[in-house]
Amino acid sequence: MTQRTRTIRNVAIVGVSTALLAVTAPVTASVAASPSEGLAWTACEGSGIDPRQQCATLRVPMDYADPGSPRIDIAVSRIPSENPGARRGSLLLIPGGPGGSSLNDPSGKGQKLPQDVRDAYDLVGFAPRGLAPSTPVDCGLDHGDLATSKLRPWPAADGSVDGNMATARRMADACAANGGELIRHLSTANEARDMDRLRAALGERRLSAWGVSYGTYVGAVYAQLFPHRTDRIVLDSNDNPDPTRVARAWLAGHEQGVEDTFPDFAAWASKPDNPDRVASRAADVRPLFLRLAARLDREPLPWPGANPQELNGNVLRQTMLDSLYSPSRYPTLAKLMRAARQGTVPPAPAAPPEAVLQNVAAVGAGTLCNDIAWPTSKAVYEKDVAESRAKYPLTAGMPRNAMPCAAWPYPPREAPVRITGRGPSDVLLVQNERDVATPLGGARKLREAFGRRAVMVTVNSTGHDAYLANGNACGDRTVSRFLATGQRPGTDTYCA
Repeated sequence: MTQRTRTIRNVAIVGVSTALLAVTAPVTASVAASPSEGLAWTACEGSGIDPRQQCATLRVPMDYADPGSPRIDIAVSRIPSENPGARRGSLLLIPGGPGGSSLNDPSGKGQKLPQDVRDAYDLVGFAPRGLAPSTPVDCGLDHGDLATSKLRPWPAADGSVDGNMATARRMADACAANGGELIRHLSTANEARDMDRLRAALGERRLSAWGVSYGTYVGAVYAQLFPHRTDRIVLDSNDNPDPTRVARAWLAGHEQGVEDTFPDFAAWASKPDNPDRVASRAADVRPLFLRLAARLDREPLPWPGANPQELNGNVLRQTMLDSLYSPSRYPTLAKLMRAARQGTVPPAPAAPPEAVLQNVAAVGAGTLCNDIAWPTSKAVYEKDVAESRAKYPLTAGMPRNAMPCAAWPYPPREAPVRITGRGPSDVLLVQNERDVATPLGGARKLREAFGRRAVMVTVNSTGHDAYLANGNACGDRTVSRFLATGQRPGTDTYCA
């Protein structure tokens, strides 16, 4: 896996309408790739890649509504089936984000798949439109706006959203000035159309897929637009598909996601044998965190080399959010809390290359803001943030606040895709009970939308990403069996 792929995973933003949409008629068909748009496989560049992994470039229209639209590049990779005699087809690895890449996943997480799954499929990855080494976009954002605590819309210490609205305008203006025509054509529906072009270029009549996080929404949209081109679809850590809110609902989900997950951190952070212990009782960890964040709101600590160059309350809150993605990250939050209580800071976290941050931020903003129109009124966010802060103090109003979409200059080109039960019953959802980014409540909304098309496996585990990551053996067996054999539980299932 290349350093670029690792950093993309670390900084991909998951964002998040209720406004009148100015739309064009949706484009629901994908034209099969012509011979000139086929795939010429070559050795991949970069370090840490499985020598079997091959790379190619797919040409797709920038604008599917315009037959004469310029073409853009989509970077594609694959590791062929390890047993051609058992090969079923291609398994597309759909990344999260928006702003994530699966280009090196055939060499990475794809190798965690059981042998019978690796025998059954060519493992295929890609860098979604706008994300290098596909044809890239860049907003040219100010360095300070690339801080994760800025990309997530944390309100001011007193709950004011004035700064967030100013940041939204500044970032949206930068994207309009520097993003070119391509940034107007980043959307989930267009990513799904690119996937169908890729299916055709691979020579597949139907496509299997494993989508994670935001990739579950991409996979759901693909299954809605192209239902009879789906084979076995696994959606892991699932987004709420609410067509009236789309990414706004995903951001709002962090309220409950943190509430579901923080008790697990508190139990870990209070264990007597834990060298990073922050309290003697689990019940003390939450009030300790809230007091510490409030103190850092009032008296931030200098943090040379970090972005921003201070440890303030919102940087601590963002670290909390990042750390709850996996129990393996808990020490990062605990160490920061322990240092801050003593008035010190740890070494500044390593920063990805700025060019990577710029690219990922542009893809994230373009996709989130083009999928649906967001409210533009400050009063809407003021009301929502105040309600959120009162009910969910750990997240301090961030999940209902304004992102660049509040000032986005381009109306959506089409209405969001509404997920329904129309199509073959070939979808398996896998979902951890305690997931900070895609909480169980939102996953149940996707399960409900799919109706008879889907079955959901709920896993008694904590963390974001379930299958072969933060789930459990029961959930992993269930998903692996479905991919290898097509056997799926007859009804929704719970893995204790």
